[in-house]
Amino acid sequence: MGSLLLLVGCAAVPQAPARPVLYDFGPGWMDTLPASTLAPLSPVVLADVQGAGQADASTAVQYRLAYDNARQLRAYQLARWNQPPAQLLEQALRSTLGQRRAVLRGTDARAAAPGATGVRPAVLRVQLEEFSQVFTSTTDSVGLVRVRATVVVPSTSGEQLLGQRVFTTQQPAASADAAGGTHALAEAASVVVQDVAQWLQEVQR
Repeated sequence: MGSLLLLVGCAAVPQAPARPVLYDFGPGWMDTLPASTLAPLSPVVLADVQGAGQADASTAVQYRLAYDNARQLRAYQLARWNQPPAQLLEQALRSTLGQRRAVLRGTDARAAAPGATGVRPAVLRVQLEEFSQVFTSTTDSVGLVRVRATVVVPSTSGEQLLGQRVFTTQQPAASADAAGGTHALAEAASVVVQDVAQWLQEVQR
C-alpha cells in the first residue's frame, strides 16, 4: 500500500515547463562576405534601430497565416530571439557598415563634430516594419523582413534629407516551424542589410 501511495505521489508532481528555444542570426553569418579592399567611406551615425509596435521589446518569434488572417500576428510559444529583432538587425548593420567606415552612435562625441569638410557625419535611421514568418499554406512559408531607412545630415539650421527608402526581402523557409522561420528571417535580414549598405553609399555620393 505504501508503495502504491508513493507511486501516486510521484505521478502527481507537476512537470517543469519546457523552456523556449533561443535563436539569433548565427555565430558567423558574416563570414561568407569577402574582405573589402576598397577605400574606406566617410563615417556614419547609426541611430538605434526602431521596431514597429510591440516588436520594440518583444523577443517572440512571430508568424502570420496568410491563408487564414494575414493581419493577425501570432507567436510561437516555445521559440524566442535572444534579443529583440530590432537589436539583432542593428548589430548586423553595424558589422556590415563597419567593414568600410566608422560607425558611430548618437552619443559619440564625434557624431556631433564636423569633419575635415566642416560637415557633420550623416545619420542613418532604420525602422523595422515587418519581421515575421509568413505562411502561404500549412507547409510553405517565407521569412519576411521590411525596413524603412532614412539618411539625413544634421546642421545648425536643421537636417538635410539625403534619402529615404523602404527595403523588403523574403526568403523561403526550409521547414514549417520556428527553426525554419528563424533561419529564413536571418537570411532575409542579411540581404536587407547589404541592400541598405549599398544604398547608403549611393545617397552619400
